[in-house]
Amino acid sequence: MGWTQEIEAAADRIAGHVVETPVVTFKGFGLDYPVEMKLEQLQHTGSFKARGAFNTLLSSDVPAAGVVAASGGNHGAAAAYAARALGHPAHIFVPEMAGPSKIALIERIGADLSVVPGQYANALKLAQEHEARSGAMQIHAYDAPATVAGQGTAMREWEGQGLRADTVLIAVGGGGLISGALAWLQGARKVVAVEPETSCALHAALAAGQPVDVEVSGIAANALGARRIGDICFDLTRQYQTRSVLVTDDAIRSAQEALWQERRLLVEPAGATALAALMSRAYRPEPGEKLAVLICGANFAPDPLDPDDSA
Repeated sequence: MGWTQEIEAAADRIAGHVVETPVVTFKGFGLDYPVEMKLEQLQHTGSFKARGAFNTLLSSDVPAAGVVAASGGNHGAAAAYAARALGHPAHIFVPEMAGPSKIALIERIGADLSVVPGQYANALKLAQEHEARSGAMQIHAYDAPATVAGQGTAMREWEGQGLRADTVLIAVGGGGLISGALAWLQGARKVVAVEPETSCALHAALAAGQPVDVEVSGIAANALGARRIGDICFDLTRQYQTRSVLVTDDAIRSAQEALWQERRLLVEPAGATALAALMSRAYRPEPGEKLAVLICGANFAPDPLDPDDSA
């Protein structure tokens, strides 16, 4: 597939619909080297997901029934936001584990919302049934070319902003964000996948030699809790020999707290997961290796400014 052309086209398509998120270089976090960060949690709806959602809708003939999406929360919010911006109805299915702040975000955007008992896989099943019944168009959270090309615009944008790193660390759930980065970079820089120990679909797939189902749990599961890695991600990570490292919930929480205490960046656990690999030494750079981290999500639970969000 001509990924460079697809991502270039996606960038042209979504221009004006998404935010060019800032890049900063920080020292601290208990590290003896600076880390360049792209603050993609400042994207619409608090995550990079708006890129893929807008690209999917703008490159498709959307039916009158509108769109449907299954999501741990962030993708659903982005799909709902993009659909509203472009004048399409949307029905979003989320698992209960998405949590009240992400569910409330989708409700505020105005989409039809179904909260499903259990995990993401349960929401996906019902979304697929709704698609078949209604004729609505499915926006997949991660394993679709239009989604991946849209997410790839983040790395394209970062390079245009002067990315200097040799190695970029990216948190992985279903694999859409890292797929987009790999598709754009095509081996020009090293990309390291970072996953929670208890939600590690990519790590398990690489060990097994094929995508496999995994159990998911932990503090980042509502964003990184895909039960099976996407086929596109699996193929690209194998093609570019991508390393996967695992981090504990404690390491993720420590990174999340450090981002707030040192830089006043309030991010959800998934947004701190890539930094956790550096702070916990799950990833140890070579001498002189320049490091970058993509901060991917801000939908913290409970919402710190919502007195009614007590979960």
